[in-house]
Amino acid sequence: MTATKENIIVLPNPHLRQRSKKVGIVSDSIKQLAEDMATVTLDWEASREHEVGVALAAIQIDRPLRVIAVRNNFDNKDDKTFKFFVNPQITKYEGEIEEDYEGCLSVKNIYGKVPRYQKVRLRAVDLNGREVRLTAEGFLARVLQHEIDHTNGKMFVDHIEGNKNAFYRLTTAGKLEKLNYDKDIANIFR
Repeated sequence: MTATKENIIVLPNPHLRQRSKKVGIVSDSIKQLAEDMATVTLDWEASREHEVGVALAAIQIDRPLRVIAVRNNFDNKDDKTFKFFVNPQITKYEGEIEEDYEGCLSVKNIYGKVPRYQKVRLRAVDLNGREVRLTAEGFLARVLQHEIDHTNGKMFVDHIEGNKNAFYRLTTAGKLEKLNYDKDIANIFR
């Protein structure tokens, strides 16, 4: 596979709604998948002036495996390194639930105010096959919840589908503007 942003599948592709399979062994093919995920995310980012590619789930490049890639530094576009989590699962949700903006490489040009827990505890395996435990807060907690949702066939828009005032688009100037649900959004759920 030549890893480019063209490999990203988008709604309404039904594959995004399937549960990903657990990875048995972190093989060379899983390590290559991880590398491809980082490359695809960075290629997508290179085409988006006002956005940063922060994370990707394997299903987003049509590989139904429980693997996610998360950028190490969300605030620095020059840092192009990622952490990879195999078979990630949230073991505990903590704190208040907050609404904040989310976008997705598999939902073109649509953003939404999504409710998520402020803090989560994660268990996964790294690319060396070692168990990883992590407590994440703030934006990282949001990103992990978003990506793990992907491994379960759930999208951020599912959290806000009934809220017609929760959807936005990014303008060419890099500003968010409200969308008309019936005109601009309803078709992505069909």
